[in-house]
Amino acid sequence: MKAEDLRNKTPDQLRDELVSLKKEAFNLRFQKATNQLDNTARIRKVRRDAARVSTILNEKARVAAAN
Repeated sequence: MKAEDLRNKTPDQLRDELVSLKKEAFNLRFQKATNQLDNTARIRKVRRDAARVSTILNEKARVAAAN
């Protein structure tokens, strides 16, 4: 997921994306705990994508507050 693509989305779309990423991270943690997780790198990618979405949401909020 690229930041450029995320910046073109609306805040509502970003919030939906963040919710889905957090759900996926939750499911991946459970898979790891039960030794069912095949791709351990996926956890890192999902966490970073969630952080990226949060950052862009905060940027958009800051710009909206400044105007």
